[in-house]
Amino acid sequence: MLVLDVCSSSGLEDWSPDLQKAKVYERILLDLILGELAPGARLDEQSLAARYEAGLAGVRDALGRLALEGLVIRRARSGTLVAPLDLVELRQGYEARALIEPHCAGLAARHASKAEAQAILDAFEGGEEAARNRDLPLLVAMDQRFHAAVARASQNLSLARILIPLQHKAARFWVFSFNGATEAELLADIEQHRDVARVIARKDVEGARAAMMRVLNVTPEAVQRPSVDA
Repeated sequence: MLVLDVCSSSGLEDWSPDLQKAKVYERILLDLILGELAPGARLDEQSLAARYEAGLAGVRDALGRLALEGLVIRRARSGTLVAPLDLVELRQGYEARALIEPHCAGLAARHASKAEAQAILDAFEGGEEAARNRDLPLLVAMDQRFHAAVARASQNLSLARILIPLQHKAARFWVFSFNGATEAELLADIEQHRDVARVIARKDVEGARAAMMRVLNVTPEAVQRPSVDA
């Protein structure tokens, strides 16, 4: 089973990865990102409990967290629906990430422990094989682990709480462009992510910011970044 490993850095500090609700949350999250649970689809708690072999309480807790992230919509009379793909929201989320995520990478370069820096690098272990096999679920899981690890290593939980839900939403759109990506493009994307990891491990604050901007395809002129000492 794929594990995204995002709970401890997305405002879920009280959700140990071993808890059932955390496992259900990550499995539903991955299916939302992959489109297995389609935009606009109605989510029945009993059906989800059977699908994920989980209890109703765990499903409800997971849906409550996903509703806070804006990935599902809970309505009193119509139940729970998968949130639609909103292009305006995507653009606004991208603008927010362009400001926040390079800053988080810089903080990670300053504060990451050796173990945290290694976790960032290890996020794409086996990435070449996944790209060759066009294994979309595995590539998505690797990408989410990478960005969660950077957010965690920033040592700024407030920023991580904002950033990781934005990454989840962006990943839903990335999935739709996957079929148009060549193996060479996928491999180049993986290498860009690893560049971020290597620069963070070297404790190069400015280099980490720049490397993350390359991952996001953001030019320095497009962002007004805050000071890392703020």
